[in-house]
Amino acid sequence: MWKPYLKVIKKKAPQAINILDRFHIVAKINKAIDEVRSEEHKKMRKEGYEPVLKKSRWCLLKRKENLTEKQEAKLKDLLKYNLRSVRAYLLKEDFNGFWDYVSASWAGKFLDRWCKRVMYSKIEPLKKVAKTLREHSPLILNWFKAKKAFSSGIVEGLNNNVKLATKKAYGFKSFEYIKIALYHQLGRLPRPPTTHRF
Repeated sequence: MWKPYLKVIKKKAPQAINILDRFHIVAKINKAIDEVRSEEHKKMRKEGYEPVLKKSRWCLLKRKENLTEKQEAKLKDLLKYNLRSVRAYLLKEDFNGFWDYVSASWAGKFLDRWCKRVMYSKIEPLKKVAKTLREHSPLILNWFKAKKAFSSGIVEGLNNNVKLATKKAYGFKSFEYIKIALYHQLGRLPRPPTTHRF
């Protein structure tokens, strides 16, 4: 979603379809929900209300099938309250239906309706996400046009490995040393030629 990145892709690979996949969208929604929960928890504690949102972070962020028994019970209890955090959670759960669509046009209609509901909800962090999703909806809908075949998960994993290797190589005086550290970190890539045999 970063504009300079999109510009470079458009310039260097104009025939490529740029896809914003599930990982980034879910991460943005979860970040917004956590922000809502955190703000609401602080406000409730300050005003002397019962701390119902205490230890509820993962209940609201995890997928239902990944919840522990304790978290399931906590979530069931939370859903009884009319809190902004609960409303944000329900909007997130509703958004999960977006990934079930096959047609990009139907998915687009769902996205429009969902964004309208979020804008009426008056939950500011989620409203920011809805604006971003509307702005980038053609790129998001490309995921359906590509028949859900691509994910940036592999690229994310590679980027994390590269970051780890460059952190380990901190203080090296030349790029060659960092390159060697990357070869070692990434493992399955061909090794650079060495001067010694062991």
